[in-house]
Amino acid sequence: MATVATTAPRLGKPRSRLRGAALGVLAWLAGLVFVLPLLWMVLTSFHSEADAATNPPSVAAALTLDGYRQFFGLTGGASPWPALINSMTASLVSTLLTLLLALPAAYALSIRRVKKWTDVLFFFLSTKMLPLVAGLLPIYLFAKNTGLLDNIWALVILYTAMNLPIAVWMMQSFLSEVPVAIIEAAQIDGARLPTVLGRVVAPIALPGIAATALICFIFSWNELMFARVLTGVVAETAPVFLTTFITSQGLFLAKVCAASLVISLPVLAAGFAAQDKLVQGLSLGAVK
Repeated sequence: MATVATTAPRLGKPRSRLRGAALGVLAWLAGLVFVLPLLWMVLTSFHSEADAATNPPSVAAALTLDGYRQFFGLTGGASPWPALINSMTASLVSTLLTLLLALPAAYALSIRRVKKWTDVLFFFLSTKMLPLVAGLLPIYLFAKNTGLLDNIWALVILYTAMNLPIAVWMMQSFLSEVPVAIIEAAQIDGARLPTVLGRVVAPIALPGIAATALICFIFSWNELMFARVLTGVVAETAPVFLTTFITSQGLFLAKVCAASLVISLPVLAAGFAAQDKLVQGLSLGAVK
């Protein structure tokens, strides 16, 4: 019996190691499947149009920067900088406004809970269930009658309203982890609500706020439908500018891949810079 008891764990260790190695291989394969399209887009962006259009694709073709020169207007055509600046303005300003509005709302729903706060959260989330195309015509008519067509501030207001429900929902979960005793101690010392939110709650919930800001920034940067309808020349955003490369003359793959990579860089850079805060924030809201 003693021999069986001592050999059983030894038999289990190789199996657990084999299982762990198999899961590791599957994880790497899954990651490769998700990253492969991005890597292929990067490679295609450095090919000429003739090499990019070959079927099957030419992997070992000569590399060139013609696609990037065409995107930045160095060989003629429109410059992408106004569209990139418009996207950055709309995304950053709307994200900042969303955080400023979502923080006190989440405070009222998590720490100083109002009556029927669960119904309020459900109402916020239910607004995201409305199909975007259903509100396209009313919003277009409102922008037309108020003179906000082709105005970047119309997108700022719209993106703020679109991201506010999900921001309140996320930050409510994050702020529920803030110890109430710290807030009560600050109030005893005479701190008012703005001071409590800015100097007590915000530093503690900073990972959750960073995660919420990143989500709102990505949603605003990638939005296309309303930007395509509500803007023209002055307030054109980067995704709208990208659609202008698909013309009746054909689809220029190298140029489109170069433009897609450049337009994706702000989102990729923001995600890479805030990855630690993003993981901490999502874990903070998920683990009770």
